[in-house]
Amino acid sequence: MPTRVITVFDIGKTLKKVVLFDRDLNVVFREEKKFSLIRDDDGFECDDLEAIREWILTVIQDLVSGKDFDLAGINFSTYGASLVYLDNNGELLTPLYNYLKTMPADIPDSLYDKFGGKDEFCRVTASPALGMLNSGLQILWLKKTRPHIYSKVRHILHLPQYLSYILTGKIVSEFTSIGCHTAMWDFDRMEYHSWLQNERISLPDPVSNSTLSEVNISDSSIYSGTGIHDSSASLVPYLAGIEGEFLLLSTGTWCICMNPFNNEKLTAGQLENDSLCYMSINQKPVKSSRFFMGYIHDINVDRLSDHFSVNRDSFRDIGPSDDLVRSFLRESRETRVFFRNGIASDYIDRDADLSLFETFEEAYHRFIFDLTMECVNCIKLVLTDNDDVRKIFISGGFTHNEIFVRLLARLFPGKRIFTSEIDNSSALGAALVIWDTMGTGSAPVINHGLKEWKPY
Repeated sequence: MPTRVITVFDIGKTLKKVVLFDRDLNVVFREEKKFSLIRDDDGFECDDLEAIREWILTVIQDLVSGKDFDLAGINFSTYGASLVYLDNNGELLTPLYNYLKTMPADIPDSLYDKFGGKDEFCRVTASPALGMLNSGLQILWLKKTRPHIYSKVRHILHLPQYLSYILTGKIVSEFTSIGCHTAMWDFDRMEYHSWLQNERISLPDPVSNSTLSEVNISDSSIYSGTGIHDSSASLVPYLAGIEGEFLLLSTGTWCICMNPFNNEKLTAGQLENDSLCYMSINQKPVKSSRFFMGYIHDINVDRLSDHFSVNRDSFRDIGPSDDLVRSFLRESRETRVFFRNGIASDYIDRDADLSLFETFEEAYHRFIFDLTMECVNCIKLVLTDNDDVRKIFISGGFTHNEIFVRLLARLFPGKRIFTSEIDNSSALGAALVIWDTMGTGSAPVINHGLKEWKPY
């Protein structure tokens, strides 16, 4: 008998994955795909949306035609800040513009001037000024720089909803994609910001992430979800399975710190330090902060490796030295070797005096110590003065760095520090929001793979 499954297409910037979950939330099939980038009309690299679309349709057709799986539902988890423009016939009008493109400063500035200035506009929309990463401003950019294309636009969808549209043909929006540094959403009024109406930009009304559409594929009746933003999706397994207030630290190239229980408005200072609000599946703001920790780690470890003439992966073989870390802790908290002058624009700390260290091991310990101190500042941005958060969950690549996790346990003495080994957390979150397609009532208990860490 075929295994009944929920299928999730988890679309990241680097890897595109299809993940199948059975009734017990076990991963029963997983396939990764890398696509060659193409170039947009400015020659800037971007994802090949047509190729991704064809791959998704082929995978679904193969799964439906096969005998191993019974597809109950399909959903999509993707990166944010990416818009798809469709014409009257539902056809693509533009490439999937890369949010790393540069936006001319006069475009956001003209908007800020009309709505109380940059600080107030960013506060209301819970969106730091990030250029193309503010996906709503991409619409304004297209309107002003490519009016001949914009005049043909009939529908505008975020990437998760476009992938759902491929199957359902329905034009919808949902809260997690809108509430993600888009500059589209008024968090004071909890509705689309009035600038969109002023610019005569029409967007679909948001629906719940549990909304389903029935589709027929090769005579099989399957339900499709609306799609979900990946950061909000990664939070779902914790909101569904953890009691009490907590903070999630999702680590990798970016360290994303999410506090679903902080309802305070963003301040100008927090916005200046790259804090923002995501939106949960319950339409609640999730105060968040970001730190480019994984990238900063990797390029500075390269510098350390060159200096000490060791292999670039040597840090993986270093066991934590309690004596070294405790010696650092005995110093003043203001004492730094790395990042004494802040984070450099290219993220490489060339001011750090590496002659202070006799070995690569010693230098790496000090580097992680100072990097963790920077991360602590990121975490504090989303904590209130009298918060009730008692648990911090760490997921992603830094769960394997014992120096880092034990230091956090020391630096947050009133909180319990756990590493969490949930594989495919974004895909799992996307599956959980459409669990009703399984027809078996509540989802099973989630195994978060928790390990509690004691401090130095």
